[in-house]
Amino acid sequence: MHEMSLAEGILQIIEDQAAQRAFDRVRRVRLEVGQLSGVEIDALRFSFDAVVADSIAAGAALEIVEVPGEGWCLDCNATVAIGALFDSCPLCGGYRVRASGGMDMRVLDLEVGTTADRA
Repeated sequence: MHEMSLAEGILQIIEDQAAQRAFDRVRRVRLEVGQLSGVEIDALRFSFDAVVADSIAAGAALEIVEVPGEGWCLDCNATVAIGALFDSCPLCGGYRVRASGGMDMRVLDLEVGTTADRA
């Protein structure tokens, strides 16, 4: 399950930012996950909760923005929506479609605070 290592990477980003920006609490983490990234959203949610349980992000809400897959058809020279890496072009039916979007995962932003905010 590579989602566990992805969740660990997210926690590392959080901890790096906390060290740079002096916060000690995370309320919300917002991610962008591409449809073609190969990430299982439910497994990532489960892994995230497990990984951050004893960290500054414990209890943080995880919001995931899903980005649709996109490809460039070499046969009809058009950008098209695709649901899988080897989908045919929905316009011309050709299979010379190169994925061009929806393949990444990234942290969009964090909602953070400090323990002093609770007082």
